Amino acid sequence: MDDVADEIVEHYRSIDESTRITEGFGRLELERTREIVRRHLPPGGLRVLDVGGATGAHAAWLAADGHRVALFDVVAEHVARARRLAEDTPGLTADLGDARDLPVPDDSFDAALVFGPLYHLTEHEDRLAALREVRRAVRPGGWIFVAAVSRFASLFDGLARGFLFDPEFRRIVAADLATGRHRNDGHHPGWFTTAYFHRPEELRQECVAAGLEVVEVVGVEGLAVWLSHLADRWSDPADREVVPRSARLVESEPALLGLSAHLVAVTRTPA
Repeated sequence: MDDVADEIVEHYRSIDESTRITEGFGRLELERTREIVRRHLPPGGLRVLDVGGATGAHAAWLAADGHRVALFDVVAEHVARARRLAEDTPGLTADLGDARDLPVPDDSFDAALVFGPLYHLTEHEDRLAALREVRRAVRPGGWIFVAAVSRFASLFDGLARGFLFDPEFRRIVAADLATGRHRNDGHHPGWFTTAYFHRPEELRQECVAAGLEVVEVVGVEGLAVWLSHLADRWSDPADREVVPRSARLVESEPALLGLSAHLVAVTRTPA
């Protein structure tokens, strides 16, 4: 873990990752991701590896579904929070670990989530190493769910929140679109940290190159994630379901996959 960029670790120390997708409109990402995983993952009793699981937002509902979850993350503060969660969550463990070198035996899990590592591994070979490592840890025929940030996320986010009117942010967006590599060298709040942004077809290609069988690649949030006024609708029980339904209707539309902030590749290890 020594080569994990300091600015990435500091970014996650500076924000409350435990509430980012568990409160308010951020729950759109959580609920849609949970929906995508649950429609493929058999119910209850599985051994699930949560790589880059942060403070345990996904591990919590997986454990509540009856799965045994082993969470690994590179940020010590995240692991400490996840361990506190584990005290009251049967079947959950949390430890420090690098996605490229997991301290687990071969074929020791039935399924895995890789929600986070591909965001910050800017080199192609490192991303493949992480995917191959998870493939090693999951038994033949097991499910692996891989998340990525859309190549177009900073463009849409900048337009939605006004950052795009800053020439410096426009330079960052130009580099993102050209190379996928996102750098916030000025450490501007809200401009994210060192990251890699995927095109949908690129995420599929990397999973295949790592030896995984791709079942589908879907967009998580759709257009809704960029429309801040929908937060009020989200708070209204009568309107709330309309928002995730809008994402569900276009989640597999090739022309609109990159519109979501996040992509999920649903894959399996070769049987």
